[in-house]
Amino acid sequence: QVQLVESGGGLVQAGGSLRLSCAASGRTFSSYAMGWFRQAPGKEREFVAAISRSGGSTLYADSVKGRFTISRDNAKNTVYLQMNSLKFEDTAVYYCAAGRWAAARMGDGYDYWGQGTQVTVSS
Repeated sequence: QVQLVESGGGLVQAGGSLRLSCAASGRTFSSYAMGWFRQAPGKEREFVAAISRSGGSTLYADSVKGRFTISRDNAKNTVYLQMNSLKFEDTAVYYCAAGRWAAARMGDGYDYWGQGTQVTVSS
């Protein structure tokens, strides 16, 4: 069992930055690939970024590539999402999840989810 708690969301102006954190409980954090997803009002949940168990491989959605960076610290059981050059369309609830690297872009590939943190970008 893994419990995930996101933090770091908030209100930011377009062009600004935020760093999201996701703290995991349990001693098996390094056994999981970690991902970030987001869901805007009235839209389906979408993949944002993922990182492999060791942190050696990452994946990004085209919409955030070059602006967002995912990283993890296995000693701290934490995964991060650094978000730069934020746009209005990045406004959403952001969720972190723990799962399998083989299905990193797919929500179904994740076994555990956090409760989400709101990111609001003002234009």
